[in-house]
This record gives sequence, structure tokens and C-alpha cells, in this order.
Amino acid sequence: MEKEGLGPYVFAYNLLLGGLCKVRRIKDARKLFDEMVQRNMVPNTITYNTLIDAYCKVGDLEEAFGFKERMKQLNVECSLVTYNCLLNGLCASGRMEDAREMLLEMEGCGFLPCGFLSVVFDGHSNGAGDRGLFDGKEIRIDERTYCILLNGLCRVGRIEKAEEVLNKLVHNGVTPSNISYNILVNAYCQEGDVKKAMLTIEQMEERRMQPTRITFNTLISKFCETGEVDQAETWVKRMIEKDVSPTVETYNSMIHGYGQRGNFVRSFEILEEMEKAGIKPNAISYGSLINCLCKDRKLLDAEIMLADMIGCGVSPNAEIYNMLIEASFSLSKLKDAFRFFNELMQGGIDATLVTYNTMINGLGRNGRVKEAEDLFHEMADKGFNPDAVTYNSLISGYANSLNTQKCIELYDRMKMVGIKPTIGTFHPLICACRRVGMAEVERRFQEMLQMDLIPDRFVYNEMIHGYAEDGNVLKAVSLHQQMLDQGIDSDKVTYNCLILAYLRDGRVSEIKHIVDDMKAKGLVPKTDTYSILVKGHCDLKDFNGAYFWYRETIDVGLLLNARICSLLISGLREEGMLPEAQIVSSELSNRGLNN
Repeated sequence: MEKEGLGPYVFAYNLLLGGLCKVRRIKDARKLFDEMVQRNMVPNTITYNTLIDAYCKVGDLEEAFGFKERMKQLNVECSLVTYNCLLNGLCASGRMEDAREMLLEMEGCGFLPCGFLSVVFDGHSNGAGDRGLFDGKEIRIDERTYCILLNGLCRVGRIEKAEEVLNKLVHNGVTPSNISYNILVNAYCQEGDVKKAMLTIEQMEERRMQPTRITFNTLISKFCETGEVDQAETWVKRMIEKDVSPTVETYNSMIHGYGQRGNFVRSFEILEEMEKAGIKPNAISYGSLINCLCKDRKLLDAEIMLADMIGCGVSPNAEIYNMLIEASFSLSKLKDAFRFFNELMQGGIDATLVTYNTMINGLGRNGRVKEAEDLFHEMADKGFNPDAVTYNSLISGYANSLNTQKCIELYDRMKMVGIKPTIGTFHPLICACRRVGMAEVERRFQEMLQMDLIPDRFVYNEMIHGYAEDGNVLKAVSLHQQMLDQGIDSDKVTYNCLILAYLRDGRVSEIKHIVDDMKAKGLVPKTDTYSILVKGHCDLKDFNGAYFWYRETIDVGLLLNARICSLLISGLREEGMLPEAQIVSSELSNRGLNN
């Protein structure tokens, strides 16, 4: 047997291959396979299936099909498992036409009944004979095969086709398991169509199929995600009525759902309900609540929850500390951020790339960019490779610190080490380059286009603002039109920039038209817009126009700052508009301010 390659040695190698593939050590598995061949052992179907499955799971279909071809050349018989692995790989990659060809081959090899593809998948009918498609067959369709097919169709958005295939299978005598229905429920929930998800569950029950924990949890999770916690509560009750016990996942969804809505009282109640039901909250339970508390700026409550978590014997992970660090920076509590970071590092918890990126971003936002760069070097020393987020955070920090040269150096270094800049790279970079001049900004803008990055509203607004500051109204208007042609709507910032451009160019007659267009788009001018209007007209010595916009500001219930009001008062007096100057001065005094 050993000479034929079917002895205990092959069995042992297969076990080792299986272990390596399970932990995604594919390169080591391939080396082991090559070693088998070099030692004149004959790999069997199990050997090949193990490697084909592993390559399919990591998306390397070329290697997977290469092993299938090798099986054919060496006369190693493909099994149903072989085909299922390849079918799963094709479906996971969205290659449904290739999956169809695979089904056709499976039909030819007897793994599917003749006519399966035509009747069930393509929907062609041969009349009354269809119903007996699976009758008298020695090999009936394998459940894993049709589940792979259903999942593949759902992955590429063909959910209704998947449901049609399932109904065809039922029509032809196949009794699907609840896994098939769970695939459809999950797909409809991911599409946001909870009505169809619920109808699928009803259909499941009509066919005497009991919904499982996975079925209920999928729907409950979706309701919680969309904030429909009342519906989620209803389905939890229905779950219990059907003798299906809620799981830790059920409770975690509910905690998160109520936490997102700011109903922390109910979230805490659910934690207590879990414990009463004998279900121990896990890191996700506490993490969901801590995350919601952090987003609601309740850092102290989040820290108390962390202490409760540790007290209950649940170890926090890096993700939870990342949330606390981010919340601390958002509240400008840098000491707390460093305290959480040190707790993580000293508590035997492995920091992640996200941990360092959160620290670097937070320090940069709070003006501590030198410390951010120190962490940048520290993370590299500890084996972390900075990514686009890391560089973007540093560039943003230096942009906020008005250090344009450093921004450009980091941008060049980023490209040099092979990290492709993102649109998020150009946000701070263009802001920083504006301080050098629009020629530098235009150069970076062109580089961005050459990288096939599509400018977003932020980039357009920064460019328009730059041209506005220079008084180049033609370029500002041209870029605004380009922005609209790209399908990007103007926002309040865009209009403010256009108003500034026309003011800097002295084209005051067109200002009212821009403001009217802004209002027509449903964008209500606020203090920032009126400040630009009043100050801009004052700079042009058009105090009559400045007073017009000042009066509109007051009429809509807004107030300008004392500096702009004082500028207006001085101008009105110079122009001899003394009554108007007195009105502005009185209104300023009524606010307790002196001009």
C-alpha cells in the first residue's frame, strides 16, 4: 500500500495539509505537497480537495483550477467535494457564468441529475416530466451544492433568482434545509428588504421548516441596525414563543440597537436580562455599549462600563481601547487617551494598526504632531507597516500646524514606499498647498487625476476657495461647473466660496443672484455667509450693499460679530449714512458690545 502511495504516510500528510490550510498557511501547505511528490508519494483525492478548497477560500482560483487539471492529467478522480469547493470559489468571486459551466460539467459527471441546469437554474420547462427530475436517480443533488449556488446568486444581487431556484428544487421533490432559507433571509436583510426576509420566514414555516437561531438573529440584527428596536423586540418574543432560546448574539444586537438610539437604560436592562437567562455577556456585549457611550460623548460612563467588564472577568480587547482612545481625543482629553493607550500596552493586550492610527490621528488633530510622528516611528519599530490612513493622519496634522513642506515630504515618502494616496490624502494636502499658491495646488490636483482618483466635494470646495481668495472668478466658476457636471451638488461651503470669488473680483451685481440660487436649493444662509457678504461689501467700500445684507442678517434672527459691525459703522459714517450707522451702533450696544 505504501508503494502505491495510499499508506499511512499519505494519510499523515493529508492531516498536516488540512491543519496548515485551516490556519491559511497556504504557502507552507504547497511546500508540503511538493515534498510529497518529491518523495514519490501519490497524492489522492483528499489531498487535492484540501488544497483546492484552501486556494478557493483565499480567492486564488487559478491555482485551484490548476490542481483540478493536475488531477485530470494524473487520472485522480474528482469527487463531489472537488466540484463543491470550485463552485463555492466561483460563486464567492461573482463568476456566475463560470459557475454555470461548472454545474454543466457536474451534470455530465453524474453529480447532478440530467436536465438540472436547464430546468432548475435556467428555468426551461419540459412539461410534466420536470416534476420527476430527481426520481429514480442514484445520485441526488447534494445540499451543499445548491446552498453554494443560492449563496452565489445572492452575492451578485440575484436574490429573486436564488428564490426561484429554491422553489424549483422544492417543486422537483427536494426538501431544502433551513440553511437554504437562512441564505435568503440574510440576503434580503443585507439588501435592506426586511419585508421579503419576513415573507421568506413565513414560507419556511409553511413548508414545515423551523426557523433557527440564525434565522431570528439575522432579522433582529437588521432591525437593530436600522433603529427599529420595537420590531426587534417583537421578533425576540416570537423567537421565545417558538422555543428558540435567544443567544448572546441576539442580546448583543439589542444592546447595540438601543445604544445607537441613546437609550442606555434599556441597554443596561438587557445586560441584566442576559445574566438572569444564564448567558454571560462577552467582549462584544460590553464593546457595543462602550462604543455607543463613546459616540454619545459619555466617556466617564464608558470607563465605568470598562471597569464592570473587567470585574465580571471579561477581558477587553484592543478594539475596545481604540474606542476609548478615540473618544478621549474627540473630547480633547489627551491625558485620558494616553492613559488608555498605556493600559492597553501594559495589560498584555496586543495593540493593532488601528490603535496606532487612532493615536496618530488624535494627536495630529489636537496640535501634538511631533508626538504623532514619534509614534509613527515607534509603530514601524514594532513591526507595524504604516498604511494610507497613517500617512493621511500625519499629513492632516501637519496641515493643521501650517507646515506645508512637511505635508509634501510625507506625501512623497508615501508614494516612494508604495502606498497609493487616497482622496483622503489630498484633502489636507490641497489645504496645505493653498498656502504656497494655486500653482502648487493645481499640480497636486493633476497628480490626483492621474492616479484615477475622482475629486469629491471637499476637494472642489478647496480649489474654488483658493481661486476665490486670488480673485480668479473665471476659474472658480469653471471648476464649479465641472463639479456640477460630475454630479456633485453644491453645498453651503461651495456657495460661500463663489460669493467670496465674485466679491474679490468686484462683481457685486451678481451676488444677489448667487444667494437667491443658494436659497432655492434649500440651503439657508447662516452667520458665516452673511459675514462674508457684509465684510466683502465693506472691503469694496460698498457700504450701502453691506448695510442691505446686514439688515437681512438681523431680519432672519442672526447676529454678526463686533469686528464686522464696527467696520460697517465706520464705513457708514464715512459715507454720511449717519442714521444707518446709529441703528447698527444701537443694536450692537443692545447686545452689550461696544463699537
